[in-house]
Amino acid sequence: MSVTNAMTIDVEDYFQVSAFEHVIHRKDWDGIPSRIPQNVEKILLLLERHDIHATFFTLGWIAVSFPQVITQIVEAGHEIASHGWSHTRLTDLTPEEFHADITSTRKLLQDVSGQEVLGYRAPSFSVTPKTLWAYEKILEAGYTYSSSIFPIRHDLYGIAQAPRTPFIFEETGIVEIPLTTVRMLGRNYPFSGGGWFRLMPYSLFKYGLNKVNIKENLPGVFYFHPWELDPQQPRQHNLSTKTSFRHYLNLEKTKRRLEHLLEDFQWDTMQSVFLSETNYPRVGISEISGK
Repeated sequence: MSVTNAMTIDVEDYFQVSAFEHVIHRKDWDGIPSRIPQNVEKILLLLERHDIHATFFTLGWIAVSFPQVITQIVEAGHEIASHGWSHTRLTDLTPEEFHADITSTRKLLQDVSGQEVLGYRAPSFSVTPKTLWAYEKILEAGYTYSSSIFPIRHDLYGIAQAPRTPFIFEETGIVEIPLTTVRMLGRNYPFSGGGWFRLMPYSLFKYGLNKVNIKENLPGVFYFHPWELDPQQPRQHNLSTKTSFRHYLNLEKTKRRLEHLLEDFQWDTMQSVFLSETNYPRVGISEISGK
């Protein structure tokens, strides 16, 4: 029997990505034409065609601006989860601000969707050794699980020493479902989606996810954004070379690669894949922080 993986979408518009925060200010968001409705519609049609249910980690800002999008997602049978209010990284928030952010987002998403919201994903995977205080606040806000840790080395995020597989934080009971990596040559390499999916050849990505599913008998977590299916999105011209490369690389190929991915593997929501089992190892924060 093949392993079922979790398909997830981080619902944020192209102008809301962290990489653009120094050139597009939050105060200007309301005046920028959004491409969320048509891009989410593309995703819903794609998932329907392949008979797949997914988890949509959604910004509170999106739910306020486009409640009809949340309704469409729920009516199609998908899970709604939280991505915070306005894509502010944890490193830019105090614990009190973070708690207010994720509490108000969860309440709004529940009110609009009619679903209980159990899951949270930190913007830009901004749970680092310095922001592990967040799990106490995630518990207080009513969440059951998080998918916020990327167990890799990266210039902007990641906790390389974190477990590669789901675990429970000893101090809070929150289930953490890390983004999928493949262990090679003594190092974790990302095989979860996003820019990495657009960078590497599809055959290599398929090899890596098959290794996780077949050799390790583990489910994976895949993520992408609505703007990654939108090569016609307005281009920003005042970006660094690195930022421009990361954001725009192979956007025109994403849909075709996703079609292959949905055909080659089995997929379902985060809740269906990971919350049916709760017998995960318990890990203390100090074991991950290194303190």
